Amino acid sequence: MWTYQGKVMKPGRGWTDAEGTKYPAQWYGRTTDAEKVAVGWVEVADPAPFDNRFYWSAGNPKNLEDVTETDEGGNGVVTKGLKSVAIAQAKTTAGSLLAPTDWYIVREQETGEVTPTDILNYRAAVRTASGTIETAITGATTHSEFMALYDAPVDANNEPTGNAPINDWPETL
Repeated sequence: MWTYQGKVMKPGRGWTDAEGTKYPAQWYGRTTDAEKVAVGWVEVADPAPFDNRFYWSAGNPKNLEDVTETDEGGNGVVTKGLKSVAIAQAKTTAGSLLAPTDWYIVREQETGEVTPTDILNYRAAVRTASGTIETAITGATTHSEFMALYDAPVDANNEPTGNAPINDWPETL
């Protein structure tokens, strides 16, 4: 990756140097590295890849816990940490999995008609899975432990053998 005065230079785009000289979009591809250096361009190593679910940028991890900061007006502003976001997502997923069978529960309350056992068992399994996932999230004390929740277990051939702990929900009915 090339930069000029701290700005990333992109192929196929014209640019203007500090003295006002304009260079056409084709210039990037038609010049040698030595010519780029001669006009002040600097070659910079591309940043290491990073997973934006867990990092703001390479080497800059997101906080596990919520952070309270004070804005310009002196008000407390909470930035949700990875754990809070993941727990909220688990609750949303559980709600989405339970919603299609909610009518059974409402019908039972209104009419007394018994909800089938397989429906009750499924709903209990969803609630249990949600609790297990939330406990795993809460129990992660390091960034590495938290990220591992997103890794599916694998066998000796590196083939998945189940769901990642963060996504270990029962099969839908």
